[in-house]
Amino acid sequence: MHQIKVFVLGSSSFVTTLIELKSYLKFNLFNNANITGINYDDKYDILLFEDEFLENNNSNFFEKSNTIKILVGKKENKIHDYDAFLKLPTTIDQINYLIEKSAVKKVFNKNSSIQIKEYLLDKNGKKLTKENKSVIITEKEVQLLELFLHNTKPTSKKDILSSVWHYSSDADTHTVETHIYRLRKKINEMFSDDSFIKNNKEGYYFWKKEIKSQSIFSQKNIVSVLLNQKREKEVLKEKKLI
Repeated sequence: MHQIKVFVLGSSSFVTTLIELKSYLKFNLFNNANITGINYDDKYDILLFEDEFLENNNSNFFEKSNTIKILVGKKENKIHDYDAFLKLPTTIDQINYLIEKSAVKKVFNKNSSIQIKEYLLDKNGKKLTKENKSVIITEKEVQLLELFLHNTKPTSKKDILSSVWHYSSDADTHTVETHIYRLRKKINEMFSDDSFIKNNKEGYYFWKKEIKSQSIFSQKNIVSVLLNQKREKEVLKEKKLI
């Protein structure tokens, strides 16, 4: 069974033609007359739609979808946003090629996007985005962000040099400090966020220090309770109540 899931949207003749060609297609074909309430982003890899479809239907659901979209028609329509165009008339080989190429693009895009707090890191585009604002970052800055994200405790300058610069001869702790300073400055200037990358005597980090502090505080409370219980028992023994 083919792994690529394609949802087709169009006229009955358009859908019927594709269904008749189903045995020659290198993807799974799906269609449904009722388009409301469907979560395309979760269920399907690609939306294949006829150019006339959006002219006769409410396109709000379509515009909000992040699924790869392929427009099929005799000429391109720049009104709506789509990822690829399949010009008619076409061949089965062209259909299969474009579908497979688009599916690879979806996997590539998915692997390149990483959520960091309320930000989205685009590794391939080398940019950090929050809401409708973006800032361009360097390859080294991408590696720094990934390193901090995957570590559950502060990362020392020595570990950063080892992971990002691989102890190159032109890198030292000053190099680390300079790169992080520039990255912090970019983020603060664009997003007014001066605490995106935190640091303490152990190193740099994303994680919340207050969580660790709260955990330590809880442990101290437990120890305090146990000590109080021990003292109470000793007092009771002295009074021969237990």
